[in-house]
Amino acid sequence: MDPAVNFRPATRADASALAVLVDVAGEGMPAHMWSTLAAPGQSILEVGRERAARDTGGFSWRNAVIAEMEGEVAACLVGYRLDDPYDLSALAEMPSMVQPLLKLEARAPGSWYVNVLATFPEFRRLGIATKLLEIAESKGRETNAPALSVIVGSWNEIAERRYRRAGYHNVATEPALPFPESHPEGDWVLMVKSLATTA
Repeated sequence: MDPAVNFRPATRADASALAVLVDVAGEGMPAHMWSTLAAPGQSILEVGRERAARDTGGFSWRNAVIAEMEGEVAACLVGYRLDDPYDLSALAEMPSMVQPLLKLEARAPGSWYVNVLATFPEFRRLGIATKLLEIAESKGRETNAPALSVIVGSWNEIAERRYRRAGYHNVATEPALPFPESHPEGDWVLMVKSLATTA
């Protein structure tokens, strides 16, 4: 790990960088969804920035940790405890492309969910993602979560290997539904790491 990397809680001022990084992690799905919410004349990233600047919701600056080098945002982690029990009663009202993700989240109720883990390309291979996963585990333990969880695309072999090396294992899959300019065909994969301690 480069000693120049600093990890800190996000602030509302990080909303623009968070919007870009969440779209990197979501492989374009966030930008597509934001495009459906944009007001006339409003850019997609403005919508993402507004959502990241909110005080509530999963994708909020309050749930984010920032990694920075020399004052520049390099990466982020966005995560939080999933509800337990997990309510799927409004599933049918959600956009179809999101429904498989929600179904998988419901398979890991109460876990500390790694919603976003993303690094800008020029800062990759410096050990930042590994450190952010360690921070995620610390936060999971602080909140007494029984496990950590994350959802990755079956086509993203690099991400799947990263989580497997960190102790996550596959629990369930759901078919990924296409959207304009979407990823290759495949499944969303729920991966879980137990935080149970043995006496």
